[in-house]
Amino acid sequence: MKIDLTDTTSSKINKALVQGRRAIGTPAVGMVLTLVIVTDEENAYDSLKAANDASREHPSRTLVVIKRAARSPRDRTTSRLDAEVRVGADAGTGETVVLRLYGEVINHAQSVVLPLLLPDAPVVVWWPVNAPLDPAKDPLGALAQRRVTDTYAAEQPIHELTTRAEAYHPGDTDLSWTRITPWRSMLAAALDQVTCKVTSVQVEGEEFNPSCELLAMWLADRLDVPVKRSLSAGPGLTGVRMETDCGPIVLDRADGSLATLSIQGQPDRAVALKRRETAELIAEELRRLDPDDTYASALKYGVDRLGEPAESSAEAKPSDDAKPSGAASSEAPKKAAPAKASPAKKTAAKKAAAK
Repeated sequence: MKIDLTDTTSSKINKALVQGRRAIGTPAVGMVLTLVIVTDEENAYDSLKAANDASREHPSRTLVVIKRAARSPRDRTTSRLDAEVRVGADAGTGETVVLRLYGEVINHAQSVVLPLLLPDAPVVVWWPVNAPLDPAKDPLGALAQRRVTDTYAAEQPIHELTTRAEAYHPGDTDLSWTRITPWRSMLAAALDQVTCKVTSVQVEGEEFNPSCELLAMWLADRLDVPVKRSLSAGPGLTGVRMETDCGPIVLDRADGSLATLSIQGQPDRAVALKRRETAELIAEELRRLDPDDTYASALKYGVDRLGEPAESSAEAKPSDDAKPSGAASSEAPKKAAPAKASPAKKTAAKKAAAK
């Protein structure tokens, strides 16, 4: 069921939601959270489709905020709010409200959204494109417990990672991080099967892919070893090679769906590492509403540090400047001390001197 409202208010939208629920025979509200999608007209359809698919696992009220650009000077001064209310089969397992903002009301989107939030329910804000530099300080982001961005949609994804690290607040997350969850699980499971020490790592993937950088930063942060980033034709991540003192561990995915796990001394195994759709990524993010400390630690490691020696190795080995010139290394063999003469030899020497 769809209800179109032109030049409306939040109060009228709430009344339309109640009217729609009664019309389809479900007056009770069974949603577990409010998902706010901030997007443009071009990406609204795909984003809403992904949210509707994810609502089968997480029944939610979905609010789609579309800020319409002004086409004439009159549009900049004329404020208007149009809404499309969807309930029943047209809204998945929850409720959907598409909000189109015009004119001055664009700068006060939080005032439109706030009365439509479900009471006593978590709020998640998702920016499929054009995410703000600091999501936590955005007026809409300030309403949410979790704020989801997608660095892959940015014009400069790698630079965007640095910006995200500088502006990070607990509750921030990124779909580029969610895309590598199967990779992180598989690599962690591979290391659980061996008792070897990892000495270096190489992550292979297409250029300007933030998921590749995040996986490399996660490995460098957790293993405390140098991680090298190499390029391939893709799609996305194509391989990870971990050098250990027992032999290499290789996870290779050349076609974007099926990967091969190779561990020294074990037969090669085929594992499923299919590239997931946006609906699956959003559904995973909605499973947890607490801060992701692992993502925060990997993000703050920094892209610029990839390929550098591990800090622990640098601290263990003293620098050349700290050594005085001509000083012997601590690893050099020490000069043998002269052996002490036994008491019998001392007595014989005294008798010879007396004679």
